[in-house]
Amino acid sequence: MNPFRIGMESQNAQKIIIGALSLAAFAILWELLAIYINNSFYLPRFSSVITAFFSVIQTSVFFRDVGISLYHFIIGFAFSLIVGIPIGMLMGWFPILDKALNPIVEIFRPIPPLAWIPFAIIWLKLTHQAAGFIIFMGMVFPIIINTYSGFKNVPKIYVEAAKVLGSASSLKLIKNVAIPAASPMILSGIKTAMGVGWMCLAASEMFGVSDSGIGYKIWFYYGIQSMDYVVVYMLILGFIGLLLDFLFRYFIQNRVLKWQKGTVV
Repeated sequence: MNPFRIGMESQNAQKIIIGALSLAAFAILWELLAIYINNSFYLPRFSSVITAFFSVIQTSVFFRDVGISLYHFIIGFAFSLIVGIPIGMLMGWFPILDKALNPIVEIFRPIPPLAWIPFAIIWLKLTHQAAGFIIFMGMVFPIIINTYSGFKNVPKIYVEAAKVLGSASSLKLIKNVAIPAASPMILSGIKTAMGVGWMCLAASEMFGVSDSGIGYKIWFYYGIQSMDYVVVYMLILGFIGLLLDFLFRYFIQNRVLKWQKGTVV
């Protein structure tokens, strides 16, 4: 047997055991604190949340809400890639476009995505596209900034070497040099944007842009003071966000950046 492999398996097992024990301790403390407070509106009991969770996941409405929220997220995600990556590339590669577009980006970038909710409702009404627009506004700027930084910091030696080898045009240099060199930064920006977009998703659905979805259900159950169901949908948001992050990391590290093992994205 390989001692290194045995050591790694032992560390993984230890990590799982410690993680399980910490979660169990957290659940017990939650239950005891809720019993002490004795007010489910302020803090529902952990046991009540578990009961509500199994009640929720057995309904078709739950899967509809999850599907709608993912649809909202995909709309914002897709348009942020379509808009953000080209703008970041152009700003990072062409100095004149950097000077022209940078003031516009810097003016709009600090505006919180939720500040766009009134215009989302005016322009797009209570539609899936309105929720997608809010998510887009949260995601597009991290993608622009990271893509810009990746292209701006392409080592000049790579560019000069590519020119010597025959890639003289900007298009060839972008395709053969800049995109591969900037890809870790671009993908890091996408990962950051996904986290921001997922937070915007819940907020957009809670505050009137959507009449369905996970965020909408949080606000709905708060309105009828069913805080155990509020916590259930909060946890569902967390679990789905964690799953999306895991899938993205797996895809990036094992597919896109396979040539760069060890890079943390």
